[in-house]
Amino acid sequence: MKTVDLTHLSVILNPIAGKGNAIKKLPHIKKFLEDNNLKHEIHITEKPGHAIVLAEELCQNEGTAVIAAGGDGTTNEIINGLMHAKNKNTDFSPIFGVLPIGRGNDFAFGAGVPTSLEDCLKALLKGNTQPMDIGLIKGGDYPSGRYFGNGIGVGFDTIVGLEAAKMKHIHGAAGYMIGAIKTLITYPAAPEIEMEINGEKGIYTPALVSIMNGRRMGGAFFMAPDGKNNDGFLNLCMTQQGTRLKLLQTMFHYTKGTQGQLDNTKTALITSITLKALKGGMAVHADGETICENGKLLEISCLPNALNIIKGI
Repeated sequence: MKTVDLTHLSVILNPIAGKGNAIKKLPHIKKFLEDNNLKHEIHITEKPGHAIVLAEELCQNEGTAVIAAGGDGTTNEIINGLMHAKNKNTDFSPIFGVLPIGRGNDFAFGAGVPTSLEDCLKALLKGNTQPMDIGLIKGGDYPSGRYFGNGIGVGFDTIVGLEAAKMKHIHGAAGYMIGAIKTLITYPAAPEIEMEINGEKGIYTPALVSIMNGRRMGGAFFMAPDGKNNDGFLNLCMTQQGTRLKLLQTMFHYTKGTQGQLDNTKTALITSITLKALKGGMAVHADGETICENGKLLEISCLPNALNIIKGI
C-alpha cells in the first residue's frame, strides 16, 4: 500500500443511485470535504454514460483523484472513463476512490474499502492507495470492450439481476433473492457453451457462470469468497444446469460461499476466458450493466494493476 498526497478530489455523484437516495447524501459529503479543507469539486451525472465522460476528462488533471459516489453502476462507468484515459497514456495510472451510496455496493465490498460512507470519507484524508486489477469483456453490445471492476454474470445471475431491477420498492439483497426465486420458477433453458479457459477448451451447459474480480454479487451471493482484486487473476465459478431443487440448494451455498464444495460447480483462477454459444444465447452483465441478452461470443481477460484505488483507513 502506498500513501499519496491527494491534492484535489473530483467527486462524481449519481443522484439516482440507491433508488434515488444517493442525492440525499450530498450535503453530508460536501460538509465533510469543506470541514477538512479538502480541495474538491462535485459533479452530478445527468444521464447514463455521463460518468464515463466526466471521469476520462477529470482524471487527467495532475494530482486529481476521481471519486465515485453511487453504486456499482456508477463505479463501473468511472472505471471505464479512467481506463479510456489510461489507454491514451499508458504511463498514466489514475487514482480513484469510492463512496458507496448505492444499493448493493458489491464493488466496494470486494475492493476492501470501508462499508460505511463516513469511513470512506475519512479514507480520503489518509490517501492510502493500492494497485488493483481490472477486467475487460468484449462481445455483445460492446464488441470493442467494456471494463469491469467487480464481476461478470452469465445466464441465471443476469436474469435475476434484470428481475431485481424491476422492483421499485425492494432494495439490495432482498430484491436479488426474490428475483432468484422468480427466475427459478420460470427456469429458462441453459445454452450450450464452448469455453476456452486459460487455453483449454471444453463444452458445458451452465445455469450460471460468474467471472469475478471482486467477491460478491447481489448483496448476498459470494461468487468468489476468496477473490482478490490485485493478484493478476479473475475467479471463475460455474454451476451446471440441473433440477430446480438442485439449483435452489446450490443458490443457498452461494450465500455462504461454499458452492465450490459441490459436484455441480467448477471454480478456477483464470487470466482469460472465451465463451461461444453453440446452442441458444447468453444473457450477460458486467457490474450489473447489461452486456447482452442473447450473446454468441465473449472474450474476457484480466488487466493486472491497471488502476490505483484509495483503500481504508
